[in-house]
Amino acid sequence: MSHKLLFVVNSSDFFLSHRLPIALAAQQAGYEVHVATAAGESSRQIRDYGLFHHEIPISRSGQHPIRELATAVSLYRLMHRLKPNLVHLVTIKPVLYGGMTARLVRVPAVVAAVSGLGTVFVTEGGRVGLLKRVISVLYRLALGHRNLVVIFQNQDDHQALANIGAVKPPQARIIRGSGITLADCPWEPEPEGSPVITMAARLLRNKGVEEFIEAARLLAERGVVVRFRLIGSRDTGNPTSVTEAQLAAWREEGLVELLGHRDDVPRQYAFSHMVALPSYYGEGLPKSLVEAAACGRAVITTDMPGCRDAIEPGVTGLLVPPRNAMALADAIQQLAEDPDKRQAMGRAGRGLAEREFDIERIVGQHLAIYRELEA
Repeated sequence: MSHKLLFVVNSSDFFLSHRLPIALAAQQAGYEVHVATAAGESSRQIRDYGLFHHEIPISRSGQHPIRELATAVSLYRLMHRLKPNLVHLVTIKPVLYGGMTARLVRVPAVVAAVSGLGTVFVTEGGRVGLLKRVISVLYRLALGHRNLVVIFQNQDDHQALANIGAVKPPQARIIRGSGITLADCPWEPEPEGSPVITMAARLLRNKGVEEFIEAARLLAERGVVVRFRLIGSRDTGNPTSVTEAQLAAWREEGLVELLGHRDDVPRQYAFSHMVALPSYYGEGLPKSLVEAAACGRAVITTDMPGCRDAIEPGVTGLLVPPRNAMALADAIQQLAEDPDKRQAMGRAGRGLAEREFDIERIVGQHLAIYRELEA
């Protein structure tokens, strides 16, 4: 009888974009692979790959007590019925609820993938301080399984959970990101014409969208010619999403090209000279920056957990302070006016992607962890 592997992920889209190659490799290795996500149009795609899909009521950012309890109960019922040999929990809520459930159901082995700790662990004081203490208790409960590995994408997240006593040293592994297929992110020479900077992200305030817009204003006032392009759509389920009124105002202002959601982000990077992500969200290791490196584009990002781990500062890109549009504008101007430096950073970024971010390397690291837990 084949071993059962259950992935628990918030969204089917996220599973397909960030974990599908691992699931398919596990399937190839003999696992019966199950995937639990919220309802979504991509669920059929998951089944088309020969994977079993289970719908659970889970939201990325909601905090309604009854709905959160419904998520936990649904996970308990699913794990009790499936009796998986191994569960792989991805992102905050699946790790918290799935980790506690796996202990209750006595799942033999658990992988918890911490792909960023969100805003709670990078904000201090007030109501957030209380929420941080509550979540710290939940992490200690969720990660208390005796046969568990916790995968971090950066050292800051590892240290944060170690500091609250949620993770012991033998349990922790660092895997830099979710991996990319290098062939899908080919390096191409920079395009002719004025420098272009592109940002690709969900349109959330804590992703630094407003700072990106303000940087465009500052450079326009200085007379520095740079085309700004913003890829992404609003996230209506997230309280930090930009509003429709903001988007309309930016469109009217005309300083930034608003491209909406795109499925061809690497292709859009090929039309660019630089890539920015001025996030102050608690990132794991942003895939947009991994793709930028693979495409051979210099990166400008913030000195924040996850973001700073996606580049080699001064070699593949520049770090700026978070929430600082002036510093962002200065960095963009610096690279816009120094094509030799910019292109050298792009070449170094491609080398970084080949060494660290290739999907085959990432998949191999995950399968090794599965074998270790089931030995």
